[in-house]
Amino acid sequence: MADAQRPSPFGRSLTPPVAGGPSPFARPPGVGTPDTFRVTTAPERSAAPAHGASLPTGFMAGAVAAAVGAALWAGVTVLTGYQIGWMAIGVGALVGVAVRTAGKGTTTTFGILGALLALGGCLAGNFLAGAVVLSRHWDVSLAVLFTRLTPDLGVRLMTAMFSPMDLLFYALAVWQGYKFSIVPAN
Repeated sequence: MADAQRPSPFGRSLTPPVAGGPSPFARPPGVGTPDTFRVTTAPERSAAPAHGASLPTGFMAGAVAAAVGAALWAGVTVLTGYQIGWMAIGVGALVGVAVRTAGKGTTTTFGILGALLALGGCLAGNFLAGAVVLSRHWDVSLAVLFTRLTPDLGVRLMTAMFSPMDLLFYALAVWQGYKFSIVPAN
């Protein structure tokens, strides 16, 4: 019958057990017999990462790519006199490819690493371009500017150069860094 309810194996009778009768904690017949349970074990994890993935190697390659991208961004900005936001996408892609090539990771950890390094490369590129412009304005070398640079001056420099459009390009760089950092599954 479809309307008949089966008794719950967790239910107990509200009447006290009769001496010599069945225990209220006994299993109903056919429920929980040993042949109904399957014992499974978790797969063994190897100590080595899958496919030779290495987060430290990916980090080092991504950091170098972020530094190169920042220098290229600052160079283009200084040479043209314009801050070209599309350079952020190039920095993000460069960092992502470097993390993927060196790190060989398939997890989102590599994507997050690439995204953070891409954002750092974009911020460093903007900062370096501003530092070059400021050193030219003060008529001092870049080395002298960096020795006299205080955290307050650095924050004021970045806020003076900030445009709301930068957020869009930073977001695109973060996306490129994330997307290109993960080795696609075959």
